[in-house]
Amino acid sequence: MELFTSSSSSYLKLLLQSIVILLLVFTRADSESQSQLHDQEHAILLRIKQYLENPSYLSHWTSSNIAHCSWPEITCSNDDSVTGLTLSNNSIIQTIPSFICDLKNLTHVDFYNNLIPGEFPTHLLNCSKLEYLDLSMNDFVGSIPRDIGNLSNLQFLNLGYTNFSGDIPSSIGSLKQLTNLQFQNCLLNGTIPSEIGNLSNLEFLDLSSNSMFPPSRLHDNWMRLSKLKFFFMFDCNLVGEIPETIGNMVALERLDLSQNDLSGEIPGGLFMLKNLNIMFLSRNKLSGEIPDVVEALNLTIIDLTRNSLSGKIPDGFGKLQNLTGLALSLNNLHGEIPQSIGLLPSLIDFKVFSNNLSGTLPPDFGRHSMLKTFLISNNSFSGKLPENLCYNGHLENLTTYENHLSGELPQSLGNCSSLTDLKIYSNEFSGSIPSGLWTFNLSTFMVSHNKFTGELPERLSSTISRLEIDYNQFYGRIPTGVSSWTNVVVFQASKNNLNESIPRELTALPMLTTLLLDQNQLTGPLPSDIISWKSLRNLNLRQNELSGHIPDSIGHLPDLNQLDLSENQFSGQIPSLPSRLTNLNLSSNYLTGRVPSAFENSAFETSFLNNSDLCSDTSALNLRSCNHSPQSESNDSSWSIALIISLVVVACFLALLASFLIIRFYRKRKSGLDRSWKLISFQRLSFTESNIVSSLTENNIIGSGGYGAVYRAAVDGLGYVAVKKIWDNEKIDKKLESSFHTEVKILSSIRHKNIVKLMCCISKEDSMLLVYEYVENHSLDRWLHRKNKSSSAVSGSLHRVALDWPKRLHIAIGTAQGLSYMHHDCSPPIVHRDVKTSNILLDDQFNAKVADFGLARILVKPGELATMSAVIGSFGYMAPEYIQTTRVSEKIDVYSFGVILLELTTGKEANYGDEHSSLAEWAWRHHQLGSNIEELLDKEVMESSYSGEMCKVFTLGLMCTATLPSARPSMKEVLQVLLSCDESFSKGESNICHCDDVVPFLKNSRREHKLDIDNDS
Repeated sequence: MELFTSSSSSYLKLLLQSIVILLLVFTRADSESQSQLHDQEHAILLRIKQYLENPSYLSHWTSSNIAHCSWPEITCSNDDSVTGLTLSNNSIIQTIPSFICDLKNLTHVDFYNNLIPGEFPTHLLNCSKLEYLDLSMNDFVGSIPRDIGNLSNLQFLNLGYTNFSGDIPSSIGSLKQLTNLQFQNCLLNGTIPSEIGNLSNLEFLDLSSNSMFPPSRLHDNWMRLSKLKFFFMFDCNLVGEIPETIGNMVALERLDLSQNDLSGEIPGGLFMLKNLNIMFLSRNKLSGEIPDVVEALNLTIIDLTRNSLSGKIPDGFGKLQNLTGLALSLNNLHGEIPQSIGLLPSLIDFKVFSNNLSGTLPPDFGRHSMLKTFLISNNSFSGKLPENLCYNGHLENLTTYENHLSGELPQSLGNCSSLTDLKIYSNEFSGSIPSGLWTFNLSTFMVSHNKFTGELPERLSSTISRLEIDYNQFYGRIPTGVSSWTNVVVFQASKNNLNESIPRELTALPMLTTLLLDQNQLTGPLPSDIISWKSLRNLNLRQNELSGHIPDSIGHLPDLNQLDLSENQFSGQIPSLPSRLTNLNLSSNYLTGRVPSAFENSAFETSFLNNSDLCSDTSALNLRSCNHSPQSESNDSSWSIALIISLVVVACFLALLASFLIIRFYRKRKSGLDRSWKLISFQRLSFTESNIVSSLTENNIIGSGGYGAVYRAAVDGLGYVAVKKIWDNEKIDKKLESSFHTEVKILSSIRHKNIVKLMCCISKEDSMLLVYEYVENHSLDRWLHRKNKSSSAVSGSLHRVALDWPKRLHIAIGTAQGLSYMHHDCSPPIVHRDVKTSNILLDDQFNAKVADFGLARILVKPGELATMSAVIGSFGYMAPEYIQTTRVSEKIDVYSFGVILLELTTGKEANYGDEHSSLAEWAWRHHQLGSNIEELLDKEVMESSYSGEMCKVFTLGLMCTATLPSARPSMKEVLQVLLSCDESFSKGESNICHCDDVVPFLKNSRREHKLDIDNDS
């Protein structure tokens, strides 16, 4: 027994020793294996650094620093094996290394926000353990690989903000573990595969903005794309229908399919997803009715804006107790709003504008929730506004314009101090405005075209910038307290019952640009001290009972371009008015004397009618001639004999003079020395042709135009004039000469502050000269693109500093005013045909003046296309239809002006690129491929306070350079957008002037200047 015990004990001891030895062996082997793996992974990471060309941000990746698991870009497992690699935000320009999957345990790869080029790195598909892949915000091109479904462990996949194109591969449905899938802001142009419904674990799906102009980001490597790929991008969008299988994605919480080209109906299963919180389907082509069965009771936001949906708003929406935002605007919905929606306790934003909705509004809106925005404009609603819209004191935007709403405004609005925007015009509201509304912190107060009554308050909120109360029944005087309305930019009170005189205090509003007081009962004189209206552009006092003289100070308003004083009782002579006026109406008054010469042309043929004592030297105004008076008729008999005698004497003298001249002419012609010049003057001159001709020396050349050299000539009284020499040392063709004289006759009638004034024409047999006013700061291209010459006064070291953004915007507005006058206020319209920066001249105050009308032609009929035998213009500025077909319309000038806007915002020249591309094409490529616009702007002038405004002008330039002429705005619409930018700048709001504001502005520019700024949902 003892022997057995002893033997057993020895055996056990031996067994334990063996186990310990084996454990030591395995531990050592495992340790050696881990050490070997560590060394291998360390070497791979150093290879990655070397592949990326040893960037400074990886300076801590060294062979001596062997603890790579402590590097911030690396994550490791518990056994110190590399599982994660994060190299985001590093401006990497190399492709992803092909050996990256040699890191065998890699589960997390993040290359977000770099500059990585090329196609999808298919070697990543060999990382079989990959769970997280983020390649977003890079410059990838090509398609998403068909076998991406091989990454069966993937839970997170983000390829957004890239240039991937083509289809979403059906194999995406094999990634059953996915919880987050993002392909937003790409160039995908196929359908959404039905297999996507297999992703039953997916919580977040974003396929938004794969539309024609996705706002994705593209860097300078866009030039690597072939021309075929560029033209293909015009058709980039996700198309087809939303697959019915999307209703199988039971875990889905957030869905964003906005800004695509999706069509068909909304799948009914989508509103059955009980975990769904957010649904963005806006800006597509979805049609049909919204599904009425709503079981997705966790929905907080529904955005179906800008589709073609019809039918009624589902009653089921009234069950969504968590709903904070409902946006159904810009569809074809009809019927009434369900009463239950007004009872929703969480509703903050309600937007249904621009539909066909009707009926009365649910009375409980605002009572049970913290309602902030209530936008129901452009519908057919009737009845009263809900009483409790501001019950909880959070209402900020009340927009109900263009409906049939009636009755008095709710008195509770008089206590709504949170309200900032009130736009309720074009309804049938009546009664008085609640007193509190006048004094709250409103910025827009637009109640026009209603039936409101009452007197205007003495006190008005200092924050109001647009006060529009026209076409109502307000009465009484304009209060003297109007002087406190210091931030008012637009004051429209037309068609009311305002009476008494215009208070002098009204002239103290420094920011006022538009003042419309027409069709009232105002009496007395117009205040003479109106010099404070330095920003005023539009003054309309038509159809009142104003009297007295038109004050001389009205001629000193620097920006005035529209003036209507017609149908009053003004008397006396017309004062010196600004020649920049594009719209002038002084008809039906008691004015006397001579019409100023600046307005004696057909453009103002209806501006002076029904003033019996006015006269003019031209028949274009339909007024009596200033050379004929009743007194002269009564004295005819007394001096007729003297006149006959005088005529006989003069005739004899002329006969002698003619004989002398004939002899002299014959002698000069015979000797071949006849080189006389003929001067045709268009205004009173202080110089003769000899003064001009003697200055045509090489030392006085300051530039060259489309037909010849440009000289600077010194003249008495004016300092200098500019002389353009056309044709030299060759006999002029008769047809060309006739055409030239026709053109000169037209140009001589143009009077506008933003068009270079033509003073006279001097000609002889082989040359013609046009004499213009001299513009001190020369052409815009010299300032903008460093094109200084020795004769220029521009300093190369100073021109960039001087031409800051406010000056550039001022130049753009001035140029637009000149072109708008040519297109819209000349009859027939004038097309310049060679608008470019070298033809935009700048005076000493940097006011822009359009020059070089040697290429201008008259349209046969307004708006009718005419064709020219040859294309005349400059590369980079010529519209495509003009190059291809030689068709001429005002829209070719709009295109050229759009290029100038792009030059002003980017600082680049019009021919930026190569011989086959231009600045306009460059800008369009970047926009279509979604570049960040701020990255394209001129860094030398852009400041944070200007960025939004520059962005807006850049976008306007894109619209002006659209391929189709019909897609371009008119110059009048362009001018309105630029003036709105100027208003924003003057109010210090330029940093919130968004690019998206341009499209709705142009779309609604003819609606009496009422900006539709509510179209962004």
